Amino acid sequence: MGGGSRPSDHLRPELADEGETSFTSSSTSDYHPDDSLLSASSGITESITGSASEEESAARDNRRWCKAYFDVLRHKPGDWIEEVGGTTAGDYEVPEAITLLLVGPRGSGKSTLVNRITRVFDDDLSAPDRAQVSHNLSATRGTCFLQEYMIPRKSKSLCIYDTRSLATNLPHDFRLLQRWMTRGVSHGEMVIRDSDDLEMRKNIKSMRRQGLFSPCKRRIVNFVIFVVDGLSVLKSMDAMDDQYNEILFETFNYPFLSFKDNKPAVVVTHGDELSLSERALIRTCLGDLLGIPPIKQIFDIPETMNAGTSEFDTELAIVDMLRYSIEHADRNLAFNQSYLLERIFHWIMERLHGYDVILEVVIISLCIIILFLRGIANLI
Repeated sequence: MGGGSRPSDHLRPELADEGETSFTSSSTSDYHPDDSLLSASSGITESITGSASEEESAARDNRRWCKAYFDVLRHKPGDWIEEVGGTTAGDYEVPEAITLLLVGPRGSGKSTLVNRITRVFDDDLSAPDRAQVSHNLSATRGTCFLQEYMIPRKSKSLCIYDTRSLATNLPHDFRLLQRWMTRGVSHGEMVIRDSDDLEMRKNIKSMRRQGLFSPCKRRIVNFVIFVVDGLSVLKSMDAMDDQYNEILFETFNYPFLSFKDNKPAVVVTHGDELSLSERALIRTCLGDLLGIPPIKQIFDIPETMNAGTSEFDTELAIVDMLRYSIEHADRNLAFNQSYLLERIFHWIMERLHGYDVILEVVIISLCIIILFLRGIANLI
């Protein structure tokens, strides 16, 4: 994918050398996403082996981190295509770059997540944030233009799209999501919702510094990452008005966000403002609400560290989330046109072959009837 920070910079200090060495000596062929998606601190989820010592647990986490990190860093689109149903990797429409789309309500932390992901792979730790973060929601419009971010910066294989936040008007949100999922996304594209008033539309158009159309390449979305604010989820659980969680449920289950049976990955943000028990409760409740496994498909990624979470835990959650999303993107790539035409041709030939058999039966039956009629005529 391109350059990135040294893996040992992110490992737990006491096992940095061991973690980097252990990865190079082990193959990623035995890696399975279900084995690497536990992304919370030990206080949130139980240990895989309760009798393991802290050193063994740290070493195991380092090895898992290294595998997921290098899987993401070295991935090329189509690497994880599964050749099932008689297909080969060449039968799929493999994009130049896998495109992951961030969607979520306003204030959920999509732009902050972009910056957080960038720091995991960035060589220059002093580089400024890439995405503009809204500090005071009442004083800003948020993201009004689609923004593409290559991960890492110099990569050509993976990009993440930061999008305009969803409103509380579900029909308008759904039309916006459907457009992105069916027509694709383009860097710098202006986003205007049907619910925007004239003043909002005018202000957004005033911020545009290019023509009506984005000159950048349009990319097809390959997978969706659904970002939610943990604080808002918790408040909606405690309050009589659970509008926020209802919006999450309806949006998450919107068919255009899924790829066959694969629903979006979920990222819970703002965990640094919550206790470990509250974060565990949020993931469990979201799993029940959305109908997905809370440990394997819901990723707890706080903006900053707190008393219960280390920097290593957060970065482990990030690489696990990216690895999960990329693999599911590869698994759901569309077939290319040549393969579809070939399958259509075979289908037509099979049907014609069936008609040949029927025609032969009809001809034989007619011959038998004719011979029978002639025999009766001769007897008469």
